[in-house]
Amino acid sequence: MKPILFLPVLLFILLPCSGQDTFSPAQRAEWLRKAEACKPKLSETVKTPQRLVSLNKNEDAFQGWEASAAGDINTLYTSSLKKQSGVVVDFGEHLTGHFSCHFNLAGNADSDAPVRVKFTFGEVPAELATPFDPYPGGLSRAWLQDEIVTIDCIPNSITIPRRLSFRYVKIELLAHSSFDFKISGMEVKAVTSVTGTAAPLAQGTPQAIADIDRVGLATLRECMQTVYEDGPKRDMRLWIGDLYLEALANTYSYKNHDLTKRCLYMLAGLAAPSGFLHATVFETPKPHPQTRQHILDYALLWNVALLDYLKTTGDRETAFDLWPVAAKQVEVAKTYIGDDLMYNEKPVWIFFDWRDGLNKQAPLQGLFVKTFNDTYELAKMLGKEKEVADLPGLTKKMIRVARQNLYDSKRGLVVSGPNKQVSYLSQVWMTLGGIFTPKEAQKALKNAMATPDAVYPGSPYGTHYMIEALIACGLEQEAKDYLVKYWGGMVQKGADTFWEVYDPNNDFLSPYKFFPVNSYCHAWSCTPVYFIRKYPQIFQK
Repeated sequence: MKPILFLPVLLFILLPCSGQDTFSPAQRAEWLRKAEACKPKLSETVKTPQRLVSLNKNEDAFQGWEASAAGDINTLYTSSLKKQSGVVVDFGEHLTGHFSCHFNLAGNADSDAPVRVKFTFGEVPAELATPFDPYPGGLSRAWLQDEIVTIDCIPNSITIPRRLSFRYVKIELLAHSSFDFKISGMEVKAVTSVTGTAAPLAQGTPQAIADIDRVGLATLRECMQTVYEDGPKRDMRLWIGDLYLEALANTYSYKNHDLTKRCLYMLAGLAAPSGFLHATVFETPKPHPQTRQHILDYALLWNVALLDYLKTTGDRETAFDLWPVAAKQVEVAKTYIGDDLMYNEKPVWIFFDWRDGLNKQAPLQGLFVKTFNDTYELAKMLGKEKEVADLPGLTKKMIRVARQNLYDSKRGLVVSGPNKQVSYLSQVWMTLGGIFTPKEAQKALKNAMATPDAVYPGSPYGTHYMIEALIACGLEQEAKDYLVKYWGGMVQKGADTFWEVYDPNNDFLSPYKFFPVNSYCHAWSCTPVYFIRKYPQIFQK
Protein backbone atom coordinates (compact mmCIF):
# COMPACT_ATOMS: atom_id res chain seq x y z
CA MET A 1 0.00 0.00 0.00
CA LYS A 2 1.32 3.40 -0.91
CA PRO A 3 1.80 5.60 2.17
CA ILE A 4 -0.35 8.69 2.39
CA LEU A 5 1.58 11.75 3.48
CA PHE A 6 -0.13 14.41 5.49
CA LEU A 7 0.11 17.85 6.98
CA PRO A 8 -2.47 18.07 9.76
CA VAL A 9 -4.34 21.26 10.45
CA LEU A 10 -5.08 21.83 14.11
CA LEU A 11 -8.28 23.83 14.46
CA PHE A 12 -8.66 26.02 17.50
CA ILE A 13 -12.40 26.67 17.56
CA LEU A 14 -13.98 29.74 19.09
CA LEU A 15 -17.16 28.37 20.62
CA PRO A 16 -20.01 30.60 21.69
CA CYS A 17 -20.17 30.86 25.44
CA SER A 18 -23.29 31.57 27.39
CA GLY A 19 -23.17 34.23 30.03
CA GLN A 20 -23.57 31.64 32.76
CA ASP A 21 -21.21 28.79 33.52
CA THR A 22 -22.74 25.33 33.07
CA PHE A 23 -21.10 24.12 36.27
CA SER A 24 -20.96 26.19 39.44
CA PRO A 25 -17.64 27.51 40.74
CA ALA A 26 -18.08 25.40 43.85
CA GLN A 27 -18.67 22.28 41.78
CA ARG A 28 -15.58 22.91 39.68
CA ALA A 29 -13.47 23.64 42.75
CA GLU A 30 -14.58 20.38 44.35
CA TRP A 31 -13.74 18.37 41.24
CA LEU A 32 -10.29 19.92 41.13
CA ARG A 33 -9.84 19.29 44.84
CA LYS A 34 -10.64 15.62 44.32
CA ALA A 35 -8.27 15.49 41.38
CA GLU A 36 -5.49 16.90 43.56
CA ALA A 37 -6.29 14.40 46.32
CA CYS A 38 -5.56 11.60 43.85
CA LYS A 39 -2.23 13.05 42.74
CA PRO A 40 0.35 10.27 43.04
CA LYS A 41 3.79 10.62 44.55
CA LEU A 42 6.41 9.91 41.92
CA SER A 43 8.85 7.10 42.61
CA GLU A 44 12.48 7.90 41.82
CA THR A 45 15.12 5.45 40.62
CA VAL A 46 18.75 6.29 39.91
CA LYS A 47 19.91 4.96 36.53
CA THR A 48 23.44 5.02 35.14
CA PRO A 49 24.76 4.66 31.58
CA GLN A 50 25.50 1.18 30.28
CA ARG A 51 27.94 1.71 27.41
CA LEU A 52 29.27 3.96 24.70
CA VAL A 53 27.85 3.63 21.21
CA SER A 54 28.60 4.87 17.74
CA LEU A 55 25.92 6.08 15.35
CA ASN A 56 26.11 4.37 11.98
CA LYS A 57 24.17 4.85 8.79
CA ASN A 58 22.17 1.78 7.84
CA GLU A 59 19.42 1.92 5.24
CA ASP A 60 17.76 -1.09 6.86
CA ALA A 61 17.63 0.50 10.32
CA PHE A 62 14.77 2.67 11.56
CA GLN A 63 15.11 6.13 9.98
CA GLY A 64 18.45 5.06 8.52
CA TRP A 65 20.55 5.06 11.71
CA GLU A 66 21.58 2.47 14.26
CA ALA A 67 23.58 2.54 17.49
CA SER A 68 26.30 -0.07 17.87
CA ALA A 69 28.57 -0.83 20.82
CA ALA A 70 31.68 1.39 20.96
CA GLY A 71 33.20 0.83 24.38
CA ASP A 72 32.85 0.67 28.12
CA ILE A 73 31.53 3.72 29.96
CA ASN A 74 34.74 3.81 32.02
CA THR A 75 36.61 4.63 28.82
CA LEU A 76 34.81 7.94 28.85
CA TYR A 77 35.22 8.55 32.55
CA THR A 78 38.96 7.88 32.67
CA SER A 79 39.96 9.82 29.55
CA SER A 80 40.09 13.50 28.68
CA LEU A 81 36.71 14.78 27.50
CA LYS A 82 38.57 17.14 25.15
CA LYS A 83 39.58 14.11 23.09
CA GLN A 84 36.06 12.65 23.02
CA SER A 85 33.78 15.46 21.89
CA GLY A 86 30.80 13.95 20.09
CA VAL A 87 30.76 10.79 22.18
CA VAL A 88 27.36 9.07 22.52
CA VAL A 89 26.31 7.44 25.78
CA ASP A 90 23.65 4.72 25.95
CA PHE A 91 21.62 4.27 29.13
CA GLY A 92 20.30 0.96 27.78
CA GLU A 93 16.61 1.79 28.22
CA HIS A 94 14.16 4.64 27.79
CA LEU A 95 14.13 6.92 30.84
CA THR A 96 12.17 9.95 31.96
CA GLY A 97 13.79 12.13 34.58
CA HIS A 98 16.59 14.53 35.47
CA PHE A 99 20.15 14.16 34.19
CA SER A 100 23.24 15.10 36.19
CA CYS A 101 27.00 14.59 35.91
CA HIS A 102 30.30 15.73 37.39
CA PHE A 103 33.33 17.43 35.82
CA ASN A 104 36.80 16.79 37.25
CA LEU A 105 40.20 18.29 36.53
CA ALA A 106 42.70 16.02 34.78
CA GLY A 107 46.27 17.04 35.48
CA ASN A 108 47.75 19.96 37.41
CA ALA A 109 46.49 22.91 35.36
CA ASP A 110 44.02 25.32 36.92
CA SER A 111 40.47 25.80 35.71
CA ASP A 112 41.13 29.21 34.18
CA ALA A 113 38.01 29.67 32.00
CA PRO A 114 34.46 28.42 31.66
CA VAL A 115 33.71 25.25 29.74
CA ARG A 116 30.69 25.07 27.48
CA VAL A 117 29.13 21.69 26.71
CA LYS A 118 26.20 20.70 24.53
CA PHE A 119 24.13 17.69 25.56
CA THR A 120 21.67 16.24 23.05
CA PHE A 121 19.20 13.68 24.35
CA GLY A 122 17.50 11.25 21.99
CA GLU A 123 14.84 8.58 22.26
CA VAL A 124 16.03 6.95 19.01
CA PRO A 125 19.42 7.06 17.26
CA ALA A 126 18.27 9.20 14.33
CA GLU A 127 17.45 12.06 16.71
CA LEU A 128 21.15 12.41 17.47
CA ALA A 129 22.28 11.97 13.87
CA THR A 130 19.90 14.48 12.25
CA PRO A 131 20.82 18.19 12.38
CA PHE A 132 18.13 20.18 14.16
CA ASP A 133 18.91 23.45 12.40
CA PRO A 134 17.72 25.12 10.29
CA TYR A 135 14.59 23.85 11.97
CA PRO A 136 11.75 23.02 9.53
CA GLY A 137 9.19 21.73 12.02
CA GLY A 138 5.68 22.93 12.71
CA LEU A 139 6.00 22.77 16.51
CA SER A 140 8.27 24.73 18.80
CA ARG A 141 11.98 24.10 18.27
CA ALA A 142 12.28 24.02 22.07
CA TRP A 143 10.68 20.56 22.21
CA LEU A 144 13.93 19.15 20.85
CA GLN A 145 16.16 18.05 23.71
CA ASP A 146 19.50 19.79 23.17
CA GLU A 147 20.85 21.71 26.13
CA ILE A 148 23.91 23.97 26.29
CA VAL A 149 25.53 24.18 29.72
CA THR A 150 28.30 26.55 30.80
CA ILE A 151 30.43 25.36 33.73
CA ASP A 152 32.21 28.35 35.27
CA CYS A 153 34.83 26.34 37.10
CA ILE A 154 35.90 22.75 37.48
CA PRO A 155 35.50 20.56 39.54
CA ASN A 156 31.77 21.00 39.46
CA SER A 157 28.52 19.08 39.25
CA ILE A 158 25.59 20.04 37.05
CA THR A 159 21.97 18.99 36.76
CA ILE A 160 19.95 19.85 33.65
CA PRO A 161 16.91 21.76 34.97
CA ARG A 162 14.36 20.41 32.51
CA ARG A 163 12.95 16.93 32.80
CA LEU A 164 14.12 14.80 29.88
CA SER A 165 12.93 11.71 28.05
CA PHE A 166 15.62 9.69 26.30
CA ARG A 167 17.87 6.66 26.00
CA TYR A 168 20.93 8.19 24.29
CA VAL A 169 23.04 11.27 25.13
CA LYS A 170 25.49 12.95 22.77
CA ILE A 171 28.14 15.14 24.46
CA GLU A 172 29.88 17.87 22.47
CA LEU A 173 32.43 20.45 23.63
CA LEU A 174 31.62 23.92 22.34
CA ALA A 175 34.25 25.96 24.19
CA HIS A 176 37.15 25.25 26.55
CA SER A 177 40.56 26.49 27.61
CA SER A 178 43.95 24.77 27.70
CA PHE A 179 43.43 22.84 30.94
CA ASP A 180 42.32 19.23 30.80
CA PHE A 181 39.22 17.73 32.38
CA LYS A 182 37.04 14.62 32.50
CA ILE A 183 33.35 13.86 32.88
CA SER A 184 32.08 11.31 35.38
CA GLY A 185 29.12 10.30 37.50
CA MET A 186 26.43 10.55 34.84
CA GLU A 187 23.06 9.49 36.16
CA VAL A 188 19.35 9.99 35.69
CA LYS A 189 16.84 10.20 38.50
CA ALA A 190 14.07 8.44 36.59
CA VAL A 191 10.51 9.19 37.66
CA THR A 192 7.14 7.50 37.23
CA SER A 193 4.00 7.07 39.30
CA VAL A 194 4.14 3.30 38.74
CA THR A 195 5.13 1.50 41.93
CA GLY A 196 4.26 -2.12 41.26
CA THR A 197 4.82 -4.64 38.52
CA ALA A 198 2.41 -6.21 36.09
CA ALA A 199 1.57 -9.89 36.39
CA PRO A 200 3.62 -12.21 34.18
CA LEU A 201 2.15 -13.57 30.98
CA ALA A 202 1.21 -17.22 30.68
CA GLN A 203 4.01 -19.71 30.17
CA GLY A 204 4.37 -20.51 26.51
CA THR A 205 3.32 -17.04 25.33
CA PRO A 206 4.92 -16.51 21.91
CA GLN A 207 8.14 -14.52 22.14
CA ALA A 208 6.90 -11.90 19.69
CA ILE A 209 3.89 -11.23 21.94
CA ALA A 210 6.05 -11.18 25.09
CA ASP A 211 8.37 -8.62 23.49
CA ILE A 212 5.46 -6.42 22.44
CA ASP A 213 3.99 -6.60 25.95
CA ARG A 214 7.35 -5.69 27.51
CA VAL A 215 7.74 -2.61 25.33
CA GLY A 216 4.10 -1.66 25.88
CA LEU A 217 4.55 -1.82 29.66
CA ALA A 218 7.64 0.40 29.42
CA THR A 219 5.67 2.88 27.31
CA LEU A 220 2.84 3.00 29.84
CA ARG A 221 5.24 3.30 32.79
CA GLU A 222 7.02 6.27 31.25
CA CYS A 223 3.75 8.06 30.50
CA MET A 224 2.23 7.46 33.94
CA GLN A 225 3.45 10.56 35.74
CA THR A 226 1.23 12.79 37.91
CA VAL A 227 -1.31 12.52 35.08
CA TYR A 228 -1.52 10.18 32.13
CA GLU A 229 0.87 12.11 29.93
CA ASP A 230 0.57 11.72 26.18
CA GLY A 231 4.36 11.74 25.83
CA PRO A 232 7.07 12.46 28.40
CA LYS A 233 9.19 14.20 25.74
CA ARG A 234 6.30 16.00 24.02
CA ASP A 235 3.60 17.22 24.85
CA MET A 236 3.95 16.23 28.53
CA ARG A 237 0.29 16.84 29.34
CA LEU A 238 -3.11 15.18 29.61
CA TRP A 239 -5.22 14.57 26.50
CA ILE A 240 -8.57 12.77 26.63
CA GLY A 241 -7.72 10.34 23.82
CA ASP A 242 -4.56 9.19 25.58
CA LEU A 243 -6.32 9.05 28.96
CA TYR A 244 -8.83 6.52 27.70
CA LEU A 245 -6.28 4.20 26.12
CA GLU A 246 -3.80 4.46 29.01
CA ALA A 247 -6.59 3.68 31.46
CA LEU A 248 -7.45 0.52 29.51
CA ALA A 249 -3.84 -0.66 29.60
CA ASN A 250 -3.45 0.31 33.26
CA THR A 251 -6.50 -1.75 34.20
CA TYR A 252 -4.76 -4.90 32.97
CA SER A 253 -1.27 -4.09 34.26
CA TYR A 254 -0.35 -1.58 36.98
CA LYS A 255 -3.91 -1.03 38.29
CA ASN A 256 -3.37 2.54 39.48
CA HIS A 257 -7.03 3.48 39.22
CA ASP A 258 -6.60 6.65 41.28
CA LEU A 259 -4.62 8.11 38.38
CA THR A 260 -7.58 7.50 36.08
CA LYS A 261 -9.87 9.09 38.65
CA ARG A 262 -7.56 12.11 38.93
CA CYS A 263 -7.55 12.67 35.19
CA LEU A 264 -11.33 12.36 34.84
CA TYR A 265 -11.87 14.90 37.62
CA MET A 266 -9.26 17.32 36.29
CA LEU A 267 -10.79 17.37 32.82
CA ALA A 268 -14.24 17.88 34.33
CA GLY A 269 -13.13 20.76 36.52
CA LEU A 270 -11.51 22.51 33.56
CA ALA A 271 -14.37 22.17 31.06
CA ALA A 272 -15.33 25.25 29.04
CA PRO A 273 -18.13 27.47 30.40
CA SER A 274 -20.41 25.78 27.86
CA GLY A 275 -19.63 22.44 29.50
CA PHE A 276 -17.73 21.18 26.46
CA LEU A 277 -14.61 19.36 27.63
CA HIS A 278 -11.26 20.70 26.51
CA ALA A 279 -9.24 18.08 24.65
CA THR A 280 -6.13 18.79 26.69
CA VAL A 281 -5.23 20.35 30.03
CA PHE A 282 -2.06 21.38 31.87
CA GLU A 283 -1.05 20.78 35.49
CA THR A 284 1.34 23.70 35.97
CA PRO A 285 1.71 26.32 37.26
CA LYS A 286 -1.79 25.35 38.33
CA PRO A 287 -4.34 23.17 36.52
CA HIS A 288 -5.73 24.97 33.48
CA PRO A 289 -7.03 24.02 30.03
CA GLN A 290 -5.57 24.72 26.64
CA THR A 291 -8.32 27.23 26.09
CA ARG A 292 -10.75 26.78 23.22
CA GLN A 293 -9.07 23.60 22.04
CA HIS A 294 -11.82 21.03 21.63
CA ILE A 295 -11.85 17.72 19.79
CA LEU A 296 -15.36 16.38 19.35
CA ASP A 297 -14.42 12.70 19.25
CA TYR A 298 -12.24 13.12 22.36
CA ALA A 299 -15.11 14.70 24.31
CA LEU A 300 -17.32 11.77 23.36
CA LEU A 301 -14.66 9.29 24.48
CA TRP A 302 -14.57 10.89 27.95
CA ASN A 303 -18.02 9.39 28.51
CA VAL A 304 -16.78 6.01 27.33
CA ALA A 305 -13.82 6.30 29.70
CA LEU A 306 -16.08 7.16 32.65
CA LEU A 307 -18.24 4.11 32.00
CA ASP A 308 -15.16 1.91 31.76
CA TYR A 309 -13.83 3.37 35.02
CA LEU A 310 -17.10 2.58 36.82
CA LYS A 311 -17.17 -0.99 35.49
CA THR A 312 -13.53 -1.52 36.44
CA THR A 313 -13.59 -0.05 39.94
CA GLY A 314 -17.21 -0.09 41.04
CA ASP A 315 -16.66 3.52 42.21
CA ARG A 316 -20.25 4.75 41.96
CA GLU A 317 -19.48 7.86 44.01
CA THR A 318 -17.08 9.23 41.39
CA ALA A 319 -19.28 8.23 38.47
CA PHE A 320 -22.32 9.80 40.13
CA ASP A 321 -20.32 12.94 40.91
CA LEU A 322 -19.21 13.29 37.29
CA TRP A 323 -22.50 12.33 35.68
CA PRO A 324 -23.44 15.97 34.88
CA VAL A 325 -20.30 16.23 32.73
CA ALA A 326 -21.21 13.09 30.79
CA ALA A 327 -24.76 14.34 30.28
CA LYS A 328 -23.43 17.67 29.05
CA GLN A 329 -21.18 16.00 26.45
CA VAL A 330 -24.30 14.35 25.02
CA GLU A 331 -26.00 17.73 24.81
CA VAL A 332 -22.96 19.21 23.07
CA ALA A 333 -22.79 16.28 20.67
CA LYS A 334 -26.41 16.72 19.66
CA THR A 335 -25.65 20.24 18.43
CA TYR A 336 -23.38 18.67 15.82
CA ILE A 337 -26.15 16.41 14.50
CA GLY A 338 -28.40 17.76 11.77
CA ASP A 339 -32.06 17.10 11.08
CA ASP A 340 -30.95 14.18 8.90
CA LEU A 341 -29.28 12.68 12.02
CA MET A 342 -25.82 12.97 10.45
CA TYR A 343 -22.92 15.30 11.34
CA ASN A 344 -24.05 18.78 10.34
CA GLU A 345 -20.60 20.07 9.26
CA LYS A 346 -20.34 22.69 12.00
CA PRO A 347 -16.69 23.66 12.46
CA VAL A 348 -14.88 21.68 15.14
CA TRP A 349 -11.69 19.66 15.27
CA ILE A 350 -12.45 15.99 14.61
CA PHE A 351 -9.37 13.80 14.98
CA PHE A 352 -9.68 9.98 14.89
CA ASP A 353 -6.16 9.54 13.53
CA TRP A 354 -3.04 11.21 12.12
CA ARG A 355 -3.92 10.45 8.52
CA ASP A 356 -4.18 13.19 5.96
CA GLY A 357 -7.31 13.01 3.85
CA LEU A 358 -9.25 10.72 6.18
CA ASN A 359 -12.94 11.52 5.85
CA LYS A 360 -14.50 11.59 9.33
CA GLN A 361 -18.21 11.36 8.47
CA ALA A 362 -18.63 7.60 8.94
CA PRO A 363 -16.28 7.25 11.92
CA LEU A 364 -18.08 10.08 13.69
CA GLN A 365 -21.50 8.54 13.05
CA GLY A 366 -20.31 5.29 14.59
CA LEU A 367 -18.80 7.06 17.59
CA PHE A 368 -21.98 9.10 18.14
CA VAL A 369 -23.95 5.86 18.39
CA LYS A 370 -21.39 4.14 20.63
CA THR A 371 -21.14 7.11 22.99
CA PHE A 372 -24.91 7.52 23.25
CA ASN A 373 -25.33 3.80 23.97
CA ASP A 374 -22.51 3.83 26.54
CA THR A 375 -23.87 6.98 28.17
CA TYR A 376 -27.30 5.39 28.49
CA GLU A 377 -25.70 2.31 30.05
CA LEU A 378 -23.86 4.58 32.48
CA ALA A 379 -27.14 6.35 33.27
CA LYS A 380 -28.89 3.06 34.05
CA MET A 381 -26.06 2.04 36.39
CA LEU A 382 -26.49 5.35 38.23
CA GLY A 383 -30.29 5.49 38.18
CA LYS A 384 -30.17 8.48 35.84
CA GLU A 385 -31.77 6.98 32.74
CA LYS A 386 -34.76 9.36 32.86
CA GLU A 387 -32.36 12.25 32.17
CA VAL A 388 -31.35 10.71 28.85
CA ALA A 389 -34.50 8.80 28.04
CA ASP A 390 -34.35 9.84 24.40
CA LEU A 391 -31.00 8.16 23.69
CA PRO A 392 -32.19 4.61 22.85
CA GLY A 393 -34.67 5.92 20.29
CA LEU A 394 -32.14 8.38 18.90
CA THR A 395 -29.45 5.75 18.42
CA LYS A 396 -31.87 3.42 16.63
CA LYS A 397 -32.71 6.21 14.19
CA MET A 398 -29.03 7.08 13.72
CA ILE A 399 -28.19 3.44 12.99
CA ARG A 400 -30.93 3.31 10.37
CA VAL A 401 -29.72 6.53 8.77
CA ALA A 402 -26.11 5.33 8.82
CA ARG A 403 -27.03 2.14 7.02
CA GLN A 404 -29.03 4.07 4.44
CA ASN A 405 -26.41 6.74 3.75
CA LEU A 406 -23.06 5.11 4.42
CA TYR A 407 -23.32 1.37 3.86
CA ASP A 408 -22.80 0.05 0.35
CA SER A 409 -24.32 -3.40 0.82
CA LYS A 410 -23.35 -4.52 -2.69
CA ARG A 411 -19.68 -3.91 -1.98
CA GLY A 412 -19.95 -4.85 1.68
CA LEU A 413 -18.22 -1.61 2.66
CA VAL A 414 -18.90 1.65 4.46
CA VAL A 415 -18.23 4.71 2.35
CA SER A 416 -17.67 8.13 3.86
CA GLY A 417 -18.08 11.68 2.59
CA PRO A 418 -19.01 13.09 -0.81
CA ASN A 419 -16.28 11.10 -2.56
CA LYS A 420 -17.43 7.86 -0.90
CA GLN A 421 -14.04 7.22 0.61
CA VAL A 422 -13.20 3.71 1.79
CA SER A 423 -11.10 3.68 4.96
CA TYR A 424 -10.32 1.15 7.64
CA LEU A 425 -11.59 3.49 10.36
CA SER A 426 -14.98 3.93 8.71
CA GLN A 427 -15.51 0.17 8.98
CA VAL A 428 -14.01 0.17 12.48
CA TRP A 429 -16.30 2.77 14.02
CA MET A 430 -19.44 1.45 12.33
CA THR A 431 -18.48 -1.90 13.89
CA LEU A 432 -17.79 -0.46 17.34
CA GLY A 433 -21.00 1.56 17.15
CA GLY A 434 -23.02 -1.61 16.66
CA ILE A 435 -24.30 -0.48 13.27
CA PHE A 436 -23.23 -3.74 11.62
CA THR A 437 -24.14 -7.30 12.40
CA PRO A 438 -21.02 -9.34 13.24
CA LYS A 439 -21.05 -10.95 9.77
CA GLU A 440 -21.40 -7.58 8.06
CA ALA A 441 -18.56 -6.22 10.18
CA GLN A 442 -16.30 -9.13 9.30
CA LYS A 443 -17.02 -8.66 5.62
CA ALA A 444 -16.50 -4.90 5.75
CA LEU A 445 -13.20 -5.10 7.62
CA LYS A 446 -11.85 -7.83 5.35
CA ASN A 447 -12.96 -5.96 2.25
CA ALA A 448 -11.30 -2.75 3.43
CA MET A 449 -8.02 -4.57 4.08
CA ALA A 450 -8.24 -6.07 0.60
CA THR A 451 -8.88 -2.70 -1.07
CA PRO A 452 -5.52 -1.33 -2.32
CA ASP A 453 -6.46 2.34 -2.12
CA ALA A 454 -8.34 2.16 1.20
CA VAL A 455 -7.08 4.73 3.72
CA TYR A 456 -5.38 2.77 6.49
CA PRO A 457 -4.56 4.03 10.02
CA GLY A 458 -1.55 6.31 10.28
CA SER A 459 -0.79 5.93 13.98
CA PRO A 460 -0.97 3.46 16.87
CA TYR A 461 -4.02 5.43 18.05
CA GLY A 462 -6.11 4.58 15.00
CA THR A 463 -4.63 1.08 14.93
CA HIS A 464 -5.84 0.42 18.48
CA TYR A 465 -9.43 0.79 17.34
CA MET A 466 -8.76 -1.43 14.34
CA ILE A 467 -7.68 -4.25 16.66
CA GLU A 468 -10.66 -3.59 18.92
CA ALA A 469 -13.08 -3.85 16.00
CA LEU A 470 -11.51 -7.05 14.70
CA ILE A 471 -11.96 -8.65 18.11
CA ALA A 472 -15.48 -7.27 18.52
CA CYS A 473 -16.74 -8.98 15.38
CA GLY A 474 -14.93 -12.27 15.97
CA LEU A 475 -11.91 -11.90 13.68
CA GLU A 476 -9.58 -12.98 16.46
CA GLN A 477 -6.76 -14.44 14.36
CA GLU A 478 -6.79 -11.37 12.15
CA ALA A 479 -6.55 -9.20 15.28
CA LYS A 480 -3.55 -11.14 16.54
CA ASP A 481 -1.83 -11.05 13.17
CA TYR A 482 -2.43 -7.32 12.80
CA LEU A 483 -1.11 -6.56 16.28
CA VAL A 484 2.01 -8.67 15.81
CA LYS A 485 2.74 -7.16 12.40
CA TYR A 486 2.18 -3.56 13.47
CA TRP A 487 3.59 -3.29 16.99
CA GLY A 488 6.01 -6.14 16.34
CA GLY A 489 7.32 -4.09 13.43
CA MET A 490 8.33 -1.36 15.88
CA VAL A 491 10.03 -3.91 18.13
CA GLN A 492 11.98 -5.29 15.18
CA LYS A 493 13.10 -1.74 14.36
CA GLY A 494 14.54 -1.32 17.84
CA ALA A 495 11.72 0.32 19.82
CA ASP A 496 12.31 0.52 23.58
CA THR A 497 8.96 2.27 23.88
CA PHE A 498 6.24 2.57 21.26
CA TRP A 499 6.03 5.60 19.02
CA GLU A 500 3.48 8.34 18.44
CA VAL A 501 3.47 7.86 14.68
CA TYR A 502 4.28 4.64 12.88
CA ASP A 503 3.60 3.73 9.28
CA PRO A 504 5.37 0.52 8.23
CA ASN A 505 5.76 2.04 4.77
CA ASN A 506 7.34 5.33 5.83
CA ASP A 507 9.76 5.66 8.77
CA PHE A 508 9.94 9.42 8.34
CA LEU A 509 6.24 10.21 8.62
CA SER A 510 5.62 13.21 10.88
CA PRO A 511 2.56 15.38 11.55
CA TYR A 512 5.00 18.18 12.37
CA LYS A 513 7.14 18.34 9.18
CA PHE A 514 10.25 17.08 11.03
CA PHE A 515 10.50 13.52 12.33
CA PRO A 516 12.92 14.18 15.27
CA VAL A 517 10.19 16.16 17.02
CA ASN A 518 7.88 13.13 16.94
CA SER A 519 7.31 11.49 20.30
CA TYR A 520 8.97 8.07 20.45
CA CYS A 521 7.37 7.18 23.76
CA HIS A 522 3.68 7.90 23.40
CA ALA A 523 0.76 6.91 25.58
CA TRP A 524 -1.68 5.96 22.87
CA SER A 525 0.80 3.35 21.65
CA CYS A 526 0.76 1.26 24.85
CA THR A 527 -2.47 -0.65 24.25
CA PRO A 528 -1.05 -4.02 23.19
CA VAL A 529 -0.77 -4.43 26.98
CA TYR A 530 -4.56 -4.17 27.16
CA PHE A 531 -5.26 -6.59 24.32
CA ILE A 532 -2.64 -9.19 25.30
CA ARG A 533 -3.80 -9.31 28.90
CA LYS A 534 -7.55 -8.91 28.46
CA TYR A 535 -7.72 -11.58 25.77
CA PRO A 536 -5.13 -14.21 26.77
CA GLN A 537 -7.02 -16.84 24.76
CA ILE A 538 -6.21 -14.85 21.61
CA PHE A 539 -2.75 -13.46 22.24
CA GLN A 540 -1.00 -15.66 24.83
CA LYS A 541 -1.29 -18.91 22.90
